[in-house]
Amino acid sequence: MRKILVVILFVLATAMPAYAVDGTKLLQQIDRNLSPESYESYRKIINVEPDGRKKEFTYYTVKKGREKVAGLFVAPASEKGRTTLRLGDNMWLYIPNVGKPVRITSLQSVVGGVFNNSDILSLDYAVEYNAEKVEEQGKEYLLHLKAKTKTVAYDRLKMWVQKEKALPVKIECLTEAGMLIKTLYFKDVKDFGGGIVRPAVLETDSPLYKDYKSIMIFAKIKKRDFKDEVFTLTFMPKMESLR
Repeated sequence: MRKILVVILFVLATAMPAYAVDGTKLLQQIDRNLSPESYESYRKIINVEPDGRKKEFTYYTVKKGREKVAGLFVAPASEKGRTTLRLGDNMWLYIPNVGKPVRITSLQSVVGGVFNNSDILSLDYAVEYNAEKVEEQGKEYLLHLKAKTKTVAYDRLKMWVQKEKALPVKIECLTEAGMLIKTLYFKDVKDFGGGIVRPAVLETDSPLYKDYKSIMIFAKIKKRDFKDEVFTLTFMPKMESLR
């Protein structure tokens, strides 16, 4: 009887993983690997239509802490001077000719195309999502994420992550019912300096926008601290002064 018990305990021990991956800590590590907590960056956003036509935007972004993000359109000339601001769940767009910020939503898009405002003015994943489950799939983890509130753009995310570098490879954005809204592909890992090594290219497509594609190319990411006043409605017309 004792020998049988020993065998059972041995089988159970070998069947169990040596340790369980902490999904919350892994998600926080992914956030910091993607960007510093406070930084500035330049991005090119390219929308590709089914007939191959492209529209490009150059976008300067600043972020402070976990829930403050602002952006400035540098090009094309028709968009230059437009600015955006996100404070938690609240977002605004400033257009010079209008003269005052207007509210926008996470599912709208200030650039058109497949990326929405939540993708462009993104917060840390750990701010908006809880890690429900982590699966091991060879050299990758599969993180199952659930939105913390109903205001988050996507109710669920399935995130495939490189084990070695703790960087996302692909994210499927889903509704509460599990319907696929879009897929994000992280490509071309690059050393930006200052300890920032992350994908330089983010591509997306969606079954809701057949044959459309949007691409985000990071040209620069740099740690930088900002005063709180930078992330206010009154500062939106002055964002050019940060460059």
